Amino acid sequence: MGDVNLDDVTKEYGDVIAVNEMNLDIEDGEFVTFVGPSGCGKSTTLETIAGLTKPTSGTISIADRDVTTLPPKDRGIAMVFQNIALFPHMDVYDNISFGLRLRDYPKEEIDRRVEHASDVVQLEGMLDRMPDELSGGQRQRVAIARAIVREPEVFLMDEPLANLDAKLRVHMRTELQRLHKELDTTIIYVTHDQAEAMTMSDRIAVIDGGELQQIAPPLTCYNEPANLFVAGFIGSPSMNFVEGEVTSGGLSTPDFDVAFDPDRLSGVEVGDHLTLGVRPEDVHLREQGGGVANPTQPIEARTDVLEPMGDEIFVYLLTGEQSADRGMGETAGTDQMLMSVDPDADLDADESVEVVLDRERVHLFDTASGEAITHSVTAETGTETDEQPTAAEGDD
Repeated sequence: MGDVNLDDVTKEYGDVIAVNEMNLDIEDGEFVTFVGPSGCGKSTTLETIAGLTKPTSGTISIADRDVTTLPPKDRGIAMVFQNIALFPHMDVYDNISFGLRLRDYPKEEIDRRVEHASDVVQLEGMLDRMPDELSGGQRQRVAIARAIVREPEVFLMDEPLANLDAKLRVHMRTELQRLHKELDTTIIYVTHDQAEAMTMSDRIAVIDGGELQQIAPPLTCYNEPANLFVAGFIGSPSMNFVEGEVTSGGLSTPDFDVAFDPDRLSGVEVGDHLTLGVRPEDVHLREQGGGVANPTQPIEARTDVLEPMGDEIFVYLLTGEQSADRGMGETAGTDQMLMSVDPDADLDADESVEVVLDRERVHLFDTASGEAITHSVTAETGTETDEQPTAAEGDD
């Protein structure tokens, strides 16, 4: 069993709290990724699991054993680091088998494990090569094979792909997913790259300031973020945020209103200050919003910067007074809205447009606490869509 449990784990360095009362339950065979900005505590959390760092308080269990005070070698774990650190004077076989030879395993057992590990990571025919004869991806496979031969209950990986080029990182992501499927072993992975976290993980643990913000399947974190931090961190480009005040008819922001029934939202009252969040793909040009079942009233905007990405175009929009007052060539303010449109959209910079938001995918957060309130403002029997102008109607 490779389950891992953290119970109120805290790590302090003087006055700095690197990990704050972390509670995690990772099931046997899961691929869980710790993700967050630099300095958030994800690597420190991994190091406490590995035994490289002793927690200030709390307990750590692996396979139902309390390992809080055990050294790394007795925890049933194997670790792969960002820096591959192969022995340059040893061939691939000796690098992979080094740990087993230190523990005086029989030669037959070492050969069996090295052969199995090299097959898993596709290093057949390379066991007699030296590290300087290998590509970056091959050297990383050697490091992973060196962990596999330990036959651990848990693999711990601390940004193992960070030093690889972009194309090789994508390839190695696929390799790690295949490895997880084949070994059926618990993997705890650390990265600041949300693409790695989203594509490889069964669940992702979003960490900020040493505190766990949310642990859930990747799409749950994307579609139902627990708070403002998760909403802004998960997703590239980031979610749009606009602050507003609750009225009897919905939310009023400085530049536009979004209609909904506030009575159906628990704990929300007229006059409360909320933050509206909407992802770029849920902002639509008015004339292309026919596929949106519950759009908002049209919002007047002006295109600022267009970023063609091949399969889509990111359009930075200025709304409200910015849209009306800004002349060509003037510097944009910081309050922009980002929209994603099809690559064949006929748009230019500094063009007046009308956009709508998909109310079924509008998120509301408590501005003070940052906690999520709802991930859709569509009422069961809403009337706003009945009043929406159609694309065929005039603009007068």
